Amino acid sequence: MYFTDRGIEELAQRRGGEEVTLDWLADQLRTFVDLNPDFEVPVERLATWLARLDDEDDDA
Repeated sequence: MYFTDRGIEELAQRRGGEEVTLDWLADQLRTFVDLNPDFEVPVERLATWLARLDDEDDDA
């Protein structure tokens, strides 16, 4: 188990029953980066990965 799994598990436990839009998620990610600029690159990578999940051309 990765250290981040604890945060993911807490998210699923506390907010797992909620429905959110991708616009809401994007706003939350922007706010997080505004408050924590050191995490800009990892958040960008996560957002890009999520955006491209259905791309058949990407092997990553």
